[in-house]
Amino acid sequence: MYGLKPVPFKAAIEYFDKWSRVSRHKRNAGILRYAQNDNINLHYSNCKYALKKDERMAQALQIVVCAGIVPDPLQTLEPVVGPNGPGLKNEMVLPAVLDPWAACALYEAAQLVAKNPGSKLWLVSLGPKAKLQQVMMTVGQKAAFELVPIDGPIGGFPDAHSTAAALAEAISALPGLDRERLLLFGGWESATRGAGVTLQLVGERLGIGEQFQGVDQITLGEDGSFEVLERVEGGKHQASRCAGTPAVLGWATGNLAEPRNNPQTGMANMRGIMPALQKAKHVELAANGLSYVSVNLPKQQRETRVEKNMSADEIASELVQWITAE
Repeated sequence: MYGLKPVPFKAAIEYFDKWSRVSRHKRNAGILRYAQNDNINLHYSNCKYALKKDERMAQALQIVVCAGIVPDPLQTLEPVVGPNGPGLKNEMVLPAVLDPWAACALYEAAQLVAKNPGSKLWLVSLGPKAKLQQVMMTVGQKAAFELVPIDGPIGGFPDAHSTAAALAEAISALPGLDRERLLLFGGWESATRGAGVTLQLVGERLGIGEQFQGVDQITLGEDGSFEVLERVEGGKHQASRCAGTPAVLGWATGNLAEPRNNPQTGMANMRGIMPALQKAKHVELAANGLSYVSVNLPKQQRETRVEKNMSADEIASELVQWITAE
């Protein structure tokens, strides 16, 4: 086979298709004989690889994860009202972490990217640059991604519309983004005072109408479609099938455990994270008329009473009366 001309990529697929309906041994021999007759340097394994590569590239995804940073929930969080509205006492010195629900979305996205070669993953996060750098030192070791930081205020009290506008603008400016192949991930809930609408607003601003909330699983099909499991009442899931991207998925907890720290992944990510933080665009989030009358911690109340002669119906009735009286 030496001295024969190299085969083009499309020709490899055509040769494989021609012999795909015969047995494996005859197919191998037939492809080689057919290639020799045409003076083409071709091997069955090359054809098979070319076809698989073409299929993989067709399933390549572009995933953007919107994830905020929040104070560590294990800390004592005390709300205060300042000149710029409500916030947390000593918020800037509290340890910060990636929002737990958004972190689940990031891990699910990283697994999808790993299973679909040619895919790309961006992490878009809004917060003070110093806090973002602190959090990314840990998160960067969990999964490979490209960070898109936005320098802005931290906390759960800014207006959701202003936050969504800043996130949508940053996503729209991503170089090489193909919106037809876009999956927008984020957290269904938040460890802050989550408004529960930010991710939906980002999707609407990007023109994405297919939105799923409370997602625990996504299964990709060979034809580009995918199936989503969303949480519904009664501990059950609603199965939905979507013909293809783009789509918005607000993740619950998913099915993946938190990945182990990988120092090699962290070093590779930091090469892009540090320059991105230095170039982070600063934004001011307008209140848009949003105001708070008061901010307080949830009340904690415990009353214990031992009853031996009450039926289940009587206990339930008394509980209902106590709850409705609050």
